[in-house]
Amino acid sequence: MSTDTMSSVMVVDDEPGIRTALRANFLRHGWRVEVASGVREAARHLEGKEFDLIVTDIRMPDGTGMEVMRSARQSSPATAVILLTAYGSVPDAVNAMRDGALDYLTKPISFDQLQATAAKVMHQAKQIPAEDPAPAGDIVGRAPLLLRSIQRARAAASTGADVLIEAESGTGKELLARFIHDSSDRARKPFVAVNCAAVPEALLESELFGHGRGAFTGAVAAKPGKFELADGGTILLDEIGEMPLHLQPKLLRALQEREFERLGEGRSVHVDIRVIATTNVSLAAMVERGQFRGDLFYRLNVIPLSLPPLRDRREDIPVLAHYFAGKHSAQLRSAPPRLRADFLDRLQSHTWPGNVRELGNFMRRVLTLSGTLDIDAGCFDREFQGITTSLTASHTAVPALVAGTPFRQVERQHLESTLALTDGNRTHAAEMLGISLRTLRNKIREYGLPPRSYA
Repeated sequence: MSTDTMSSVMVVDDEPGIRTALRANFLRHGWRVEVASGVREAARHLEGKEFDLIVTDIRMPDGTGMEVMRSARQSSPATAVILLTAYGSVPDAVNAMRDGALDYLTKPISFDQLQATAAKVMHQAKQIPAEDPAPAGDIVGRAPLLLRSIQRARAAASTGADVLIEAESGTGKELLARFIHDSSDRARKPFVAVNCAAVPEALLESELFGHGRGAFTGAVAAKPGKFELADGGTILLDEIGEMPLHLQPKLLRALQEREFERLGEGRSVHVDIRVIATTNVSLAAMVERGQFRGDLFYRLNVIPLSLPPLRDRREDIPVLAHYFAGKHSAQLRSAPPRLRADFLDRLQSHTWPGNVRELGNFMRRVLTLSGTLDIDAGCFDREFQGITTSLTASHTAVPALVAGTPFRQVERQHLESTLALTDGNRTHAAEMLGISLRTLRNKIREYGLPPRSYA
């Protein structure tokens, strides 16, 4: 690997525009960069040189990215490889990941996603600790409850067993799932996430298990599902509580046998995967109500994990605030702001029903709209002034909250206040609360709020 203070990357692509853009992006983030227009030129760069990372197109006129990867591994087995692929060559990229590629990105390229993966390579190769106070991957905080959850997750990672993470929305369930994957012996294999709440019910089976040609109208070609794409690695079934009952038996068989059939095909497909499921509701309670299969719950719940809500780790709020301030100011290309003590006090006194996600969104709003780098209590108050004004103008009675008020009462009141502010617009309310639209709908049902009032 490279021995100077900068991590090294080689960009291999036959398109000059992509080479130029990627080179500029890596230079901006502190990498030493070399570029190659194809497999042969890449081979010349590899003579006598080692790179921490290679980012290569998967299909080029004079060869493939897999050839570049094999050449690099001969001289430097630890070199990480990220593949760039057009949609049509995704199966080739998946096969390359089974052979040891770190990740693949589809064109047009997301520079944020590329840098997130590349940053892990740089920290691992140089043994540089992350600058943020994250004890595990991108999870930020040092509260004892959080550290116990991370310790348990780290122990689970080495077992290879399936994991069920139950925690409130916005606490970082997907980050914990990624940490488990990255800490396991599957770390260099695919991590594939499926949001069961976001995929339309009619398409969910095809999304998970794939389909054969002609399986349904519009299925002009066979397509692998997420289970196949995750072969050798980890599949995350996010919000598993939203899985329709009629699909649960097929999912159960896939988990038990590690095999399934594509929609519209009769042959079985075998996979080697680890399953991590997440939910923001109690699956045990859903089983009691007949809303979730008990046998599937027990199959998923091999190692149960949880994450504490932000209200139970308030000591982490200032740490998170500084983390988000640095992150968002970098995205806005502005200097890091100064967070005053009175501002941090306001943050710690807030309930944050949307947890870390809500806090992150709030910090983005403050940095974007405050117009100052000196963030004080006034900046906090101005963000909530609109809610107070709106509720007063509409004569909505909001009882005062005092210490010791049951959290469900606080959450319901906060939910009602936000919906009132948005005139019942669920989409806008969900954005303000930092939660998904489906989670907001579940909360409306949970608290028995009139559904027609909140379209």
